[in-house]
Amino acid sequence: MAQKPSIPKGTRDFNAVEVAKRSYIMDVIKEQFELYGFQPIETPSFENSETLMGKYGDEGDRLIFKILNSGDFMKILDRDRSRNFLAANKFLKFFNEFIKKNNEDYQSNLSYCLDQYYYPKRNKNHDKLKDLMLREENSFKEIINDDKYSNEDLIRIFLMSFHLEFSYDSKEISTRISEKALRYDLTVPFARYVVQHQNEIEFPFKRYQIQPVWRADRPQKGRFREFYQCDADVVGSRSLFQEVEFVQLYDAVFTALDLKGVTIKINNRKILSGIAEVIGAQDKLIDFTVALDKLDKIGEEKVKEEMSSKGISEEGISKLQPLFSLKGDFGTQVESLKSILNTSEVGLKGIEELEFIDAAISKLGLKTANLQLDVTLARGLNYYTGAIFEVAAPEGVKMGSIGGGGRYDDLTSIFGKPDTSGVGISFGLDRIYLVLEELNLFPKTIADATKVLFINFGDKEAMACLQAVTQLRQNGVKAELYPDNAKMKKQMTHANRRNIPYVVLVGEEEMNSGIYTLKNMLTGDQHKLNLKELLSTLK
Repeated sequence: MAQKPSIPKGTRDFNAVEVAKRSYIMDVIKEQFELYGFQPIETPSFENSETLMGKYGDEGDRLIFKILNSGDFMKILDRDRSRNFLAANKFLKFFNEFIKKNNEDYQSNLSYCLDQYYYPKRNKNHDKLKDLMLREENSFKEIINDDKYSNEDLIRIFLMSFHLEFSYDSKEISTRISEKALRYDLTVPFARYVVQHQNEIEFPFKRYQIQPVWRADRPQKGRFREFYQCDADVVGSRSLFQEVEFVQLYDAVFTALDLKGVTIKINNRKILSGIAEVIGAQDKLIDFTVALDKLDKIGEEKVKEEMSSKGISEEGISKLQPLFSLKGDFGTQVESLKSILNTSEVGLKGIEELEFIDAAISKLGLKTANLQLDVTLARGLNYYTGAIFEVAAPEGVKMGSIGGGGRYDDLTSIFGKPDTSGVGISFGLDRIYLVLEELNLFPKTIADATKVLFINFGDKEAMACLQAVTQLRQNGVKAELYPDNAKMKKQMTHANRRNIPYVVLVGEEEMNSGIYTLKNMLTGDQHKLNLKELLSTLK
């Protein structure tokens, strides 16, 4: 039976029109990136698992797509388990004899037996086993010399005591099964790139990257398992003027897309750290910020419930109440925050940074976007340390964030390069697409494909048509020849279905005279033109 064609949930096919619209958005973003001095790079679609794991918090780690190693890894694990069992059996028998002969010389007997029977110099458990058995010397002597234990019992005790049922612990088993994973975002791979290529890079380094990422998320409107991110980052500078430029960049891109009225929300992780300090939840900063970030999705009461479930005290949660009702313009909210955070040095530093950015933007001005302080904005990613950005679609459009980013001061330290500060933003291509579609903001000519189709009346006529098609293409006109000598009606229907606005008819008469009959498929009008006139009309 034929297989029913399908694609995985959270992925999509794109037709020619959709591809053209997506390319339009990417081209606009790319143009603005380059105007602001960013250089393009690309990284692999998958990374080593250790590069990605632990960088996005528990929730993010669960959404990483892992890639199974090739080969029958279960057979390998079973083989190793069997080898360990046999080794344990031989080891215990031999070790038991030595203990009985010389009960005092435990360490030398142990070393000798391990070297003889426990995969000498090859097995990763050799030294670990020796250390553990020396530490538990007395108890193991007693167990091995106790007649009530059969050899099978001893093997079981041996394996269970040292967690050696497999040759690998749980982390090692996981590595055996999957060593690589599809990238979750572009920022962590970028940090890896910076450290790996640091001797080739001129700092501050400004890069942009437009590539797909993958997340094992629950698909819904505007949220997919495979989607593109469009990122721009600067590393090697702590200057807050970088944040100012990113606010301007957001404004420039959305203005160029004619998407007016977006809101650029801004906060600072130092402020969130200060709030956690004030409510006595410094040790639960991640839990606190992850819950707070959900405020617009699940509401105030659910956020409080989640915080409580994470061990944040009721007294601490009650101190957050002013945050849930914080209103007013940028300056008003800042003044309210100062009173809340007056005992937190780190919180006041965050406020100072926000005031700098706001003052600069107020002086420079924005074209069509709005800058707004949102103190509940947390973004549950572990690596942000300063400013946090998130962009909301214009009012009236129901859509999640269409952009986001922030400052990270220590991301590259996980790859061995400390004290390299960075800041970056991302554009959500797929959500921007949906917003432009909903607001009918795509240019009308964006999906223009073939402009003229030459009708095929036979091989001789087709060759004459191809000569004209070649001339038109060389002058930038999208033209093609219908490949088959089919009925005229079929060829005309083909042009209509593909929304090709013109067709050209070249019969024997046209060939002899060098004249082309151009038909407008929308109006039905026909005109006889020479090649120069045809080119002028179609351009």
